[in-house]
Amino acid sequence: MDPEIIPTEKNFQYFVNLVDELPPIHDDSITSRTLFSNDRIKVILFGFASGQELSEHTASVPAIIHILSGEADMILGAERLQAKSGTWAHMPAQLPHSVLATTELTMLLILLQE
Repeated sequence: MDPEIIPTEKNFQYFVNLVDELPPIHDDSITSRTLFSNDRIKVILFGFASGQELSEHTASVPAIIHILSGEADMILGAERLQAKSGTWAHMPAQLPHSVLATTELTMLLILLQE
């Protein structure tokens, strides 16, 4: 006897492969897509063509960068760092930072509301 299946409202987000969630990245462009947003967190997926850059800026909230594919030069505060697939970084609010894609790059940005 099969247990009764009770329909429920979907209350989660699920992506099999985040890299596949972006359309193709064209030369000389940056693509972004907000995957999730509520009053506590905002999750944005970025795709960079090689050579594209988010120039130095700050965020008013803490943030996490997770590199999903590709390579980049990142500056976090005064540190110049090499990022690649699997790189993960937490940044406090107001930390100056920049990202320069040295190859085609897919990056997840998570903004944490305080």
